[in-house]
Amino acid sequence: MDIPSGRRATPPIGIRADRSAEAPETDLPSIVIERRVEWPDTDAAGHYHHSTVVRWVEAAEAALLRRLGLVRLFGSTPRVHFEADYRARLWFGDLVRIELGVTRVGTASLHYAFTVRGKGDEEAATGRMVIAHSAARAPGATPWPAEVRDLLTKAGVQAPEILG
Repeated sequence: MDIPSGRRATPPIGIRADRSAEAPETDLPSIVIERRVEWPDTDAAGHYHHSTVVRWVEAAEAALLRRLGLVRLFGSTPRVHFEADYRARLWFGDLVRIELGVTRVGTASLHYAFTVRGKGDEEAATGRMVIAHSAARAPGATPWPAEVRDLLTKAGVQAPEILG
């Protein structure tokens, strides 16, 4: 892939940009969830508001952590980076699919990549989010417990959360 000097590509879900991770990542977890664009998700122009993507990505993260049995991590994983590219409009009532996958597990961090898709599988938004692990009352980042790290590197693709 040719990338202009000074720019870098966001790897597809499941592909790590940094191949020198601190732990071998054999079957990184991912999940797909579906949501509808609700009225409060839209802005004055009638399409989804940029902040809605953050909420959808965090909903996908919550679904993934629940599936992995890691609800104990809620409250100990602050966001340290979020970026998104908005590619297409989504309108009130549209069904959207949010794909979220772990791309790298660091000593005390976790990298996600996401894609939000609309009608016809069109990419509406893509991006990445990085979280840190910080145990309760810790002054900073703390290493992932071994059993958590094991799940975060080997859990694989999770069943989708599809609207019925």
